[in-house]
Amino acid sequence: MSSKYDCLKIENQLCFPLYVASKEVVRRYQPYLKHFDLTYTQYIAMMVIWEKEVLSVKELCEALYLDSGTVSPLIRKLRDKGYISMKHSKEDERVQLISLTEKGEELQEKLKQIPSQIGSCVNLSEEDAGKLYTILYQLIGGLKQQ
Repeated sequence: MSSKYDCLKIENQLCFPLYVASKEVVRRYQPYLKHFDLTYTQYIAMMVIWEKEVLSVKELCEALYLDSGTVSPLIRKLRDKGYISMKHSKEDERVQLISLTEKGEELQEKLKQIPSQIGSCVNLSEEDAGKLYTILYQLIGGLKQQ
């Protein structure tokens, strides 16, 4: 029997399975990252930095979909661990540039097996994982336009 409050049932919410799936996947990273004293957010920040090698704080915020209030302490911790360095842009002194240190490059080598280890924890075929990836980025794109 349907009620006027069916829209408030948790089973009818798209946000709930997204939340649980995200939380559970991120939890799978913890045992691997703990050994390197990294949080998941620090890890994904390092992934962006490894890819770009040098980028501004603003670019890192955009890549991670996080605000500077969240990213600034993250950057400070990664710098304190010796994985990144910071300097002002020569073109604009207000712009802080993030770059990898040698220790940060070494970390990349140490963590390169994590994606395959996590992939083995997620019970999806390669085809389904690809479809989910595409759908999630369509969702993100649609939300960012609003």
